[in-house]
Amino acid sequence: MTASVPTAKINGLFLGKVAHRWDGLDPSAIGKTLVRGRQKINELGFIEDAQADPKHHGGPDKAIHHYPTDHYENWIAEGEIPPGTAPAAFGENVATIGLTEDTLCIGDIFRLGTATVQISQGRQPCWKVSQHTGNSKMAYLFQKTGRTGWYYRVLESGSAGTGDMISLLERPQPDWSVRRVTAARLTREVSLEEAATLANMAELADGWRKAFAKMAGGDFEEDTSARLRS
Repeated sequence: MTASVPTAKINGLFLGKVAHRWDGLDPSAIGKTLVRGRQKINELGFIEDAQADPKHHGGPDKAIHHYPTDHYENWIAEGEIPPGTAPAAFGENVATIGLTEDTLCIGDIFRLGTATVQISQGRQPCWKVSQHTGNSKMAYLFQKTGRTGWYYRVLESGSAGTGDMISLLERPQPDWSVRRVTAARLTREVSLEEAATLANMAELADGWRKAFAKMAGGDFEEDTSARLRS
């Protein structure tokens, strides 16, 4: 875990509308486009953004998705996305360089433009990221590599625009990087003691705390076939 987290500049904000993108499959708002000017943020994220499936996407604990532009170079070098692919190929709202799952922690509080946000969980990839990128393995690869990005809950409404800064204000859980917690959640390779700690971590998203509570009790089975289907 890096001792200090750099302040980063927002190099892109991306918002989407619900659309029927694929024949025979559910609609999605994963197709985000670059927006100009300041964008208002409330407790559910960017006001002009949308989610097609509110049961599994969006909500207070998943209000804003941030994906590191840093990862694009790796995906391209590995042949998983075409050369020249740019944000928001993975459906992210916020793009930056210099902040990653290794250097950030669950519970980190940031000033995002004029809003205050907190990291609540990593991204739990679903089949839509595979459809959107045209790579049937992408949801699996997100999980395998840990390059998932993360979600914010909004603590204080405000606005943000491309070129604004995102600055760390507080780090209540320095031992629990986004990568570490996301790997524990997605692979379920976690000790009973660690699962119990995460189940009681107030900063963690409610859904993930419930999952870790079941892991801590030694009673957790999860059918990922629908989420990871291509």
